[in-house]
Amino acid sequence: MRYIIIGAGAVGGSIGGRLAEAGTDVVLVARGRHHEALREKGLALTTPEGTRVHTVPVAEEPDGVALRPDDVLVLAVKTQDSRAALTAWAGRPVQGGGTAGERLPLVCAQNGVESERLALRLFRRVYAMCVWLPATLTGPGAVLAPSTPYTGILHFGRYPSGTDDTARSIGADLEGARLLAPVVADAMRWKYAKLLSNLANAVEALSGLADADAEVVYRRALAEGWAVLAAAGIDCATQAEQDEARALIHLDQATGSGRGGGSSWQSLTRGTGTIETDYLNGEIVLLGRVHGVATPVNETLQRLADAYAAEHRPAGSLPAAERRGRVEKAAAPDAAGS
Repeated sequence: MRYIIIGAGAVGGSIGGRLAEAGTDVVLVARGRHHEALREKGLALTTPEGTRVHTVPVAEEPDGVALRPDDVLVLAVKTQDSRAALTAWAGRPVQGGGTAGERLPLVCAQNGVESERLALRLFRRVYAMCVWLPATLTGPGAVLAPSTPYTGILHFGRYPSGTDDTARSIGADLEGARLLAPVVADAMRWKYAKLLSNLANAVEALSGLADADAEVVYRRALAEGWAVLAAAGIDCATQAEQDEARALIHLDQATGSGRGGGSSWQSLTRGTGTIETDYLNGEIVLLGRVHGVATPVNETLQRLADAYAAEHRPAGSLPAAERRGRVEKAAAPDAAGS
């Protein structure tokens, strides 16, 4: 199989680079300066083993790739960019007849739980992937992935549930590329668990996670998340299950010293103007409104993160005390009425 990595940033670049290193056919899809650097110099992937440059085919748009029937599409853009990417790729012709949406498997290697819903409207074969892969796009054409002995853990399977031969084949390719890839029938159970941990992304992006107030704010957002999932009847992987899986990898301190914050922090740092908070904290807000559960902490974090992204404010620039004060003020009416 050949892997088309749609969004070859931190996560996509790590997956694509590791696959290329293992001798697998890969096409990297990226835009702007990152695309230019990949095309001209290749992908410089830094791991604890050192920096390797992978020169592989690169495209900027779907029409730059002649799709084959053995292709696997890996969607690794931020969720706020999913709809545009899915629409652009679904109708592309595949050699031998049919379109990508009709014939090719699409793997959602993203945070949140919305992209799979969007994808299933346009693609017949959708796979959910829970991404535990700390990585940073350090510059155009350069990705830092400091985990060892594996670059990441990628629980995945069919969406909405199940496994098949394609999933097992993909899993074998990933496992051969120093990526743990458990094929599971309940991948969304893992993605909902990751969603809860990602509620800290907005906290970090706004003010960092180093202070005691950050832990207080995150715990309040997390409590809302648990309450919402319980009201919605949504199961997720337990903390013990996650701890057991994540214990299989660790960050190499020397390599990881150059890594910045998480994905939302990186969005503010790069000044993209958008942030994935609507699909992280915003997912909890949505489910809370559907099921009658108040979510003032997540609503506040969502609103602040969206504003900071739109106004191109730098990551970590909201004073921690102000962040906690805004959260407490927003939650006060609910506390008074409860």
